[in-house]
Amino acid sequence: MSEAAVRSDPPLWEAVVADPSVPLEREVVQMIADDQRRWTRTWLYPVARPVSRILAVLIVAAKRLTPVRWTAHRLMDRLCLWFLRRFVSPLAVELLIRHFVIETNLLNFIVRNTATELEPVALRPTDLAGLGNRAVIEHDINVYVVLAALDMKPAGPLDTVPLNYSDLDMPVLDPEPGRRRLMRLDIQTALCLMNLPFAACLTPDEYRRAVHSMRFDDSILALLADLTGDPTFLRWQNGDLSVRADSNTDVPRAVYRHAVVCEYAHARLVKLAAESEAEPH
Repeated sequence: MSEAAVRSDPPLWEAVVADPSVPLEREVVQMIADDQRRWTRTWLYPVARPVSRILAVLIVAAKRLTPVRWTAHRLMDRLCLWFLRRFVSPLAVELLIRHFVIETNLLNFIVRNTATELEPVALRPTDLAGLGNRAVIEHDINVYVVLAALDMKPAGPLDTVPLNYSDLDMPVLDPEPGRRRLMRLDIQTALCLMNLPFAACLTPDEYRRAVHSMRFDDSILALLADLTGDPTFLRWQNGDLSVRADSNTDVPRAVYRHAVVCEYAHARLVKLAAESEAEPH
């Protein structure tokens, strides 16, 4: 493309992928951009987003008015796995599996480098089936468990002990690309639709706890900045206060931002690990 053509019709996605301020590897940015470019993101997501938000509010409100608190965790797992296998693109599924691994890596970095007796978090799915068996619930609970343990066991002087950057790897992931799908939704539209069985199959308190877990993103970023001495992590804070529970959250949008911020933080940790390895000992 000539310079004149670029100036008159600048390539949006090429600029997104090439943006040097994004700390991710180019192939990861390309995956995210390819998912954003799906036709479902352009045409279905603008409709799915408000509908999902309204229905989720109605479902949670109805469940709060119901005197019996019931859950259906197994049904939620089955519905989500069925939906991911039949209606979500393999690329979007891979991004979703990646997020589970990445958040576990971030939590484990904090666990290994603070004065806590916690065992490392074990949730590192490598295939689509690994997103079942209460993985979504465990994924959220792990954040609370780690932060609560740090509160009970505050870290000692951090400048006296070398940081442990182990186990920041990304295993080979299997999103079942060969499976026949009726549709291939992008991840944001998929999150809008998956939000509904979450709201229906969890108790209102469980759903609220899961949503609130994303408010700890700023806390995790602050911990990473303190541990590494690198203020870069603070750039991605959103200003959310973990001490304030929000009852009117755009959950799919919040989940997407949460996943991207975790990607940023993980990429930064991987870079710091490489720099630490290259330093003379």
